[in-house]
Amino acid sequence: MNQLNFRLIQLNLSGIGCWLTVIGLAWLLGAIGLGWLVKSVVLLMLLLVLTPVLLFVGLRFWLQRNLIRGTCPVCTTALTGLQAAETVCPSCGTPLTILTTGFERVAEPGTVDVVAVDVVAVDVVDTTAETDANLPSGSAN
Repeated sequence: MNQLNFRLIQLNLSGIGCWLTVIGLAWLLGAIGLGWLVKSVVLLMLLLVLTPVLLFVGLRFWLQRNLIRGTCPVCTTALTGLQAAETVCPSCGTPLTILTTGFERVAEPGTVDVVAVDVVAVDVVDTTAETDANLPSGSAN
């Protein structure tokens, strides 16, 4: 007895039925003069796919132009903020405004910011006595 085993030849076509239904429905609507309906559904699906992509690209472009990275002018902590906004340094609590060039301390009108400079002590040697001794005696004033 030679029985054919049909289970080895069987294909799994469970997912193709849905696609055949969609293609058949689109063909039927196009055949009876409702091709505009098919085109509008395709356009709607295309918009559903492209809208998030365009929003993501637009958001990245906007952030690239308006996101400012810099350091706090008081404590030199690395900061990131949006251009033309005000923030507070999380490290030292200084109110800051964000410019295109970086972060700037918010000060009341009339306040002068001073940059401190380290001064190094240098020994000064009096060289006038040596210069007078080396001059000829007739040329002194």
